[in-house]
Amino acid sequence: MWLAAAAPSLARRLLFLGPPPPPLLLLLLSRSSRRRRRLHSLGLAAMPEKRPFERLPADVSPINYSLCLKPDLLDFTFEGKLEASAQVRQATNQIVMNCADIDIITASYVPEGDEEIHATGFNYQNEDEKVTLSFPSTLQPGTGTLKIDFVGELNDKMKGFYRSKYTTPSGEVRYAAVTQFEATDARRAFPCWDEPAIKATFDISLVVPKDRVALSNMNVIDRKPYPDDENVVEVKFARTPVMSTYLVAFVVGEYDFVETRSKDGVCVRVYTPVGKAEQGKFALEVAAKTLPFYKDYFNVPYPLPKIDLIAIADFAAGAMENWGLVTYRETALLIDPKNSCSSSRQWVALVVGHELAHQWFGNLVTMEWWTHLWLNEGFASWIEYLCVDHCFPEYDIWTQFVSADYTRAQELDALDNSHPIEVSVGHPSEVDEIFDAISYSKGASVIRMLHDYIGDKDFKKGMNMYLTKFQQKNAATEDLWESLENASGKPIAAVMNTWTKQMGFPLIYVEAEQVEDDRLLRLSQKKFCASGPYVGEDCPQWMVPITISTSEDSSHAKMKILMDKPEMNIVLKDVKPDQWVKLNLGTVGFYRTQYSSAMLESLLPGIRDLSLPPVDRLGLQNDLFSLARAGIISTVEVLKVMEAFVNEPNYTVWSDLSCNLGILSTLLSHTDFYEEIQEFVKDVFSPIGERLGWDPRPGEGHLDALLRGLVLGKLGKAGHKATLEEARRRFKDHVEGKQILSADLRSPVYLTVLKHGDGTTLDIMLKLHKQADMQEEKNRIERVLGATLSPELIQKVLTFALSEEVRPQDTVSVIGGVAGGSKHGRKAAWKFIKDNWEELYNRYQGGFLISRLIKLSVEGFAVDKMAGEVKAFFESHPAPSAERTIQQCCENILLNAAWLKRDAESIHQYLLQRKASPPTA
Repeated sequence: MWLAAAAPSLARRLLFLGPPPPPLLLLLLSRSSRRRRRLHSLGLAAMPEKRPFERLPADVSPINYSLCLKPDLLDFTFEGKLEASAQVRQATNQIVMNCADIDIITASYVPEGDEEIHATGFNYQNEDEKVTLSFPSTLQPGTGTLKIDFVGELNDKMKGFYRSKYTTPSGEVRYAAVTQFEATDARRAFPCWDEPAIKATFDISLVVPKDRVALSNMNVIDRKPYPDDENVVEVKFARTPVMSTYLVAFVVGEYDFVETRSKDGVCVRVYTPVGKAEQGKFALEVAAKTLPFYKDYFNVPYPLPKIDLIAIADFAAGAMENWGLVTYRETALLIDPKNSCSSSRQWVALVVGHELAHQWFGNLVTMEWWTHLWLNEGFASWIEYLCVDHCFPEYDIWTQFVSADYTRAQELDALDNSHPIEVSVGHPSEVDEIFDAISYSKGASVIRMLHDYIGDKDFKKGMNMYLTKFQQKNAATEDLWESLENASGKPIAAVMNTWTKQMGFPLIYVEAEQVEDDRLLRLSQKKFCASGPYVGEDCPQWMVPITISTSEDSSHAKMKILMDKPEMNIVLKDVKPDQWVKLNLGTVGFYRTQYSSAMLESLLPGIRDLSLPPVDRLGLQNDLFSLARAGIISTVEVLKVMEAFVNEPNYTVWSDLSCNLGILSTLLSHTDFYEEIQEFVKDVFSPIGERLGWDPRPGEGHLDALLRGLVLGKLGKAGHKATLEEARRRFKDHVEGKQILSADLRSPVYLTVLKHGDGTTLDIMLKLHKQADMQEEKNRIERVLGATLSPELIQKVLTFALSEEVRPQDTVSVIGGVAGGSKHGRKAAWKFIKDNWEELYNRYQGGFLISRLIKLSVEGFAVDKMAGEVKAFFESHPAPSAERTIQQCCENILLNAAWLKRDAESIHQYLLQRKASPPTA
């Protein structure tokens, strides 16, 4: 599953779409043990006790589900008939299954060759989402058929079997019936053994109106009139392979499609809203290239005869990898050749790559339990980049990975309230919590590090061994380590356990000494903490694959070592005194580096003259920024380094720089010198803005388009006069239909005119939103609405967020945009959430969108007392699936406050000094 909000492209790559997200991780240093005591006094440092939970008993298990469902698209109900072939392993007089929001009408069990036994009681355990079927006589070991008739609701909560609202080309509002079962919501569509390790085959039939499209995991094998109603047909699908319940899917609605065959002969279709088939072509092309790529990489064929990719109107996640029927948000699948921007193309390519990787890694071989979710998601989040790099080498996607996933994971993982990659999960309410940047982005980052440590050849060999051994079965993290260890001969389990079983990551401190013609390096590792130097007793240790490069050859490692102790000395042979030495070539190792001042001094010219590779320039800047947030170095030192990026040509380096300046701007919005940091932003971004201009030049590509949008958005938001004037002129022409804005310029222009506009500007923007036929354009507008500054208009935007005009899943980004837009916006958004909590919580039913909403809304605060206020509110308004997020947000607020107290004055003095004597480029 791809989480739209966890989608790295949203938080960072599309940063120019609106006010920068509130800081994910704002950090503090000294007095760190005192701050930890304060966290404890606020009750923020320890997660609450977990609820008691038991997995399903193993005495009865399914072999095959024969399932027939008849949805009513007008009354929003469905009828179901289940006949499950089951194996009774030990004598019992009851069957325990998962069941939620379903009413069972009748249930019986027919032992093979014996008489039917009717259940005499259905005991629903609503809290645990289980039902116990009681039988009057004992069910003996052997096989039989469990028959259940039941009814349920097509809910509006975007989980289980639910309804999705859409508008027909003629303007009529209708509903489709669609599914989202991961993690634990198949039980809302039919009673089942809803655990990933309890696999079975499925024979699915859907009884639907004859003018609707009906889809499921497999191909249609029969379509016949329904006896009772001539307007209804029964559609039967082929039997699935052995699979987990959370991967089952069905869709009933109105769709067009485009299709092709992959070179391996698999039928690939992309289903779109009616009249928009052309918008499915880009995803179709990506999918048709991706399937053979994965088949070759894993050396295992795709096991189903077809794969459908379908755009769903109301969809909480970004996409879901249901085997053979992958569901997507419209914005994650549809590309309009004229009206889609470059970042949307890239996002679609990544999401398609992610979900199709799951067809092998997750669907063919499935995690044994949710504890190993990271293996599914971390792996798919890594290999999607490998796949996109293969399909679109011009995207420079691996550099983008560092900004989008690697640094994002490090921000979260430096907190006291982070968690290990592998988390023990029990009750279903705990599963949603681990769909976060640790499972996805840290998971992907450590797999990238592992791939680099093993080498591609042995990695592929180990992956094939793993998939072949466990196909149609379940596996745990240790099983993958064993396969990779056998393939590579390296101590994979020993190394990787230090990264998956304990939270956090190391800070490597390095200093150097010239000894004749050699360079002696002294390395030491300690846990990196957002609150400053680690002060605990027993410091965790990691086995760290470290690469070292020098200015003699900046793109190849001079030495590779495995640092398996707290301190190490290394001798680099034949390094001249004037050569620099750098750790972590390519920013692949999941650690931060702190150089001695002499080593850092020698590296900085490599930023200005571009002799350091782009990903290393990015990594160096990002490490320094994080060290400043943690109070280990001064923020002023980082501002000086940022000025060295004046000649920077690389989009991703600018993107990361922009993100960090956005974090700093949010922090300084709490001071009276916010305008001074905007002047700094304008000084840093003006030269690249002038070089790029507004219009594409011949020969420019994907990354130039992304960079132009980023830079113009940054300058416009900061109030750069020439940018603001040109944005207003182009916006006027766009609205009047004289000259339509190119898709890549819309976000920066919309943001700029709104930020510096009035009520008329907002009204025009809301009108554009209403007129937009494409969800991408609606989302683009929704994300920037929060840039408006007047309190009255901010209130208008917040009210709009909960209106019928905004799809339920997109309300979060509108409110989040307000919170990230200004100091007043942050306060107004928080008040709005408190005032409308019941409606918001009910809408998202404790799913991950509620965590996202909380995070976006409160994390930008920088006053100690706000941490207490946030904590108090959620104590009286519990949100179980967001408990960890709330703890992290409160911790971040305290960290922000400490950063401000520590560095605000020195930052102010530096900015004033710059003003008095501007630096020369």
